[in-house]
Amino acid sequence: MIHFLSDLHLSPETPDITRLFAAYLAGEARTAKRIFILGDLFEAWPGDDAIDDPEDPFAGQIVAHLSALARSGTRVSVMHGNRDFLLGHEFSTRSGAELLPDPYALSSPDGQFVLTHGDALCTDDSAYQAFRTQVRSPEWQAAFLARPLEERKAIASALREQSEASKRGKAMQAMDLTPAATDNFLRQNGYATLIHGHTHRPARHDHTVDGIHVERWVLADWHDGRGEYLLLDGQHLSRHELR
Repeated sequence: MIHFLSDLHLSPETPDITRLFAAYLAGEARTAKRIFILGDLFEAWPGDDAIDDPEDPFAGQIVAHLSALARSGTRVSVMHGNRDFLLGHEFSTRSGAELLPDPYALSSPDGQFVLTHGDALCTDDSAYQAFRTQVRSPEWQAAFLARPLEERKAIASALREQSEASKRGKAMQAMDLTPAATDNFLRQNGYATLIHGHTHRPARHDHTVDGIHVERWVLADWHDGRGEYLLLDGQHLSRHELR
C-alpha cells in the first residue's frame, strides 16, 4: 500500500495537527510500504539548522517522528512545497526521508502516476511564479541560508503574512491550476494519473488530453484537527480521513 498526503503546514501554532500527524506516523503510516508527502509538510522551513535550534525544539521533534517511521520499514519520500522549499540534505539524513524532484514519475503495478506539489502549474499567478523562480535559485538560497537562523525565521514569518494578504486580493482561478498548463503537463508526462496538493481543494478531476482520459487527484490540506491521505491499495485510489 502507498499513501499520498500534502499540505500539513506543521508549526508550533498548530498543535492539533502536529498530534494528529504524530499519531498517523506511529499508526496507520506503518501499514504502508511507502508514503509520499507532496509538499508543505511545514508551514515554513528556514533551514536545516532549525532541527537543532535550542530555543525551539519543534522541527527536531517532527524529524524524530519521521525517522522512527523510516526505521520501522516504511519508505518515506518528501517533496518540496512552496512553504518548505529549503528542506535539504541534513533534513533528509536525520529524518530518513528521501527528497524527491518535482515532478516525480511513479511506476507501479497499479499504473503510471506523476506527482507534483502543484504550485508550478498555477501559471495565471504571474507574481507568485516570479517569486518561485527567485527563491528556488541556488544563489538566492545560499544568500538566505548565510543569514542567522533567527533572522531567517523572522523573514519567513513576514513572507507568510505577505502571502496570506496576497491571497485575499487574488481571484480564485489565479490560485488554482491553469487548465492549459495542466493539460500540457499531462501530455509531457505520458498521460499518467496526476496526484498533487497545494490548492487545498480536494477533488478528483477528469481530463481529456489529445483524446486520452486522464485522472487528476487533488490532495486535502490538514486543518481544524483533521487530516487525510490518499491510499493506493493495489487496485484503487481512495481517500481516508484522520481525526
